[in-house]
Amino acid sequence: MRKILAAVLMTLTLPVHAFDLQGHRGARGLAPENTLPAFARAAEIGVATLELDIGITKDGIAIVAHDRRLNPDITRDANGAWIASPGPRVRDLTLAELKRFDVGAIKPGTDYAKQFTSQAAVPGTSMPTLAEIALLPGRFNIETKISPLAPDDTLDPETFARTLIAEIRRLGIASRATIQSFDWRTLSVVAREAPEIARAYLTTERGANETVFKGKGASPWTGIDATRHGNSTPRVVKAAGGVIWSPFWRDVTPEIVAEAKALGLTVIPWTVNDPAEMTRLIDMKIDGLITDYPDRAKALLDARGIPVR
Repeated sequence: MRKILAAVLMTLTLPVHAFDLQGHRGARGLAPENTLPAFARAAEIGVATLELDIGITKDGIAIVAHDRRLNPDITRDANGAWIASPGPRVRDLTLAELKRFDVGAIKPGTDYAKQFTSQAAVPGTSMPTLAEIALLPGRFNIETKISPLAPDDTLDPETFARTLIAEIRRLGIASRATIQSFDWRTLSVVAREAPEIARAYLTTERGANETVFKGKGASPWTGIDATRHGNSTPRVVKAAGGVIWSPFWRDVTPEIVAEAKALGLTVIPWTVNDPAEMTRLIDMKIDGLITDYPDRAKALLDARGIPVR
């Protein structure tokens, strides 16, 4: 009887499944994206992971930037004027040149400004390097901003991935880092040359922009013919050697979560901003989520007694 009672008490005291709450571009809904103020805000809220994007400068520095070209909606020059479109490629500018741009506010009147009305401007903010972000606590989910459809906009996949791997190792953050991408060519390099660094396989919404299902034959994004795996996204991720899958949030259903879990995949959808949708996904027992508003997700998780890890 005592053994039975002890076993029951043990199950009652087991920790609740922890949740990987990730602040998208720091906390884009609250502070300028991919900036130190945004990452500091996310850390203050209590995220487990800071999600960020990486480009490689002309002088080979890993810099935090979502777009392959500077975005005119969020970028002003040294004189305070909004830059023209198209912006210059990140790969064509040195770190010193990029540091002269101000990315601390959204250009008024743009669709971006209408989407993020609660983002607090921080004028005078420059683009940070990965080295600057590495000083912050927690984990880092680092996206390689590269596309097979725009090969001239960035370094080639091998060079890009190797440059990022070398910097992660130099900074001593391999155990705290994940490299994610829609372009799985960079993830293949990581798997081969830096197996100690976790990888997350991103997929876009099934439809016109789907990066996994591009007709017959191998997708330029994944290198895999999805028809050989029953057009199942979880099975394609598994075939690529993936353990972490980050699908677009609208694609997530109880059935697809169950399929992914049966394959041993961790499921972390992106980018979920509506509290009702966050609740729906949390109820499916996802492993984490990526959001522009980590404060909203943290409040929901706290109310349910779900710890963030």
